[in-house]
Amino acid sequence: MKYRLVIILLMFMFVGSAGNAQTFRDSNNMQLGKVESDGTVRNANNMRLGKIFEDGTIRDSNNMRLGTIEKDGTIRDKNNMRLGTVSSDGTVRDNNNMRLGTISTDGTVRNNNNMRVGTASGINVRYAAVLFLFNLL
Repeated sequence: MKYRLVIILLMFMFVGSAGNAQTFRDSNNMQLGKVESDGTVRNANNMRLGKIFEDGTIRDSNNMRLGTIEKDGTIRDKNNMRLGTVSSDGTVRDNNNMRLGTISTDGTVRNNNNMRVGTASGINVRYAAVLFLFNLL
């Protein structure tokens, strides 16, 4: 009995880990898509939009390079032009250092007017900036 319970729990954990994606939603709480644990980004219809790789490279569904997220928070486009930055406190700024918005620790994404534009709870802050404020995917 004890072993059967352990096996059932392990099976549940294995099945649950396959769905370990984090969703991002608009201001009306409608799901826009999800980011899977491997960095794959899907829309609300589960179509693959692209992937954000561990090295910061962002690629579309055809494997074309769209940009990068550097370790210091700098976001670059496919031509390596600096688009802006995401600071450690979640402030997002454009290339001219103008504030675009913020991403709070609970995943709330706000624009420069402090209007809630969506949520990305559990999603890497830099990924959320790419999805909501830089539109790279």
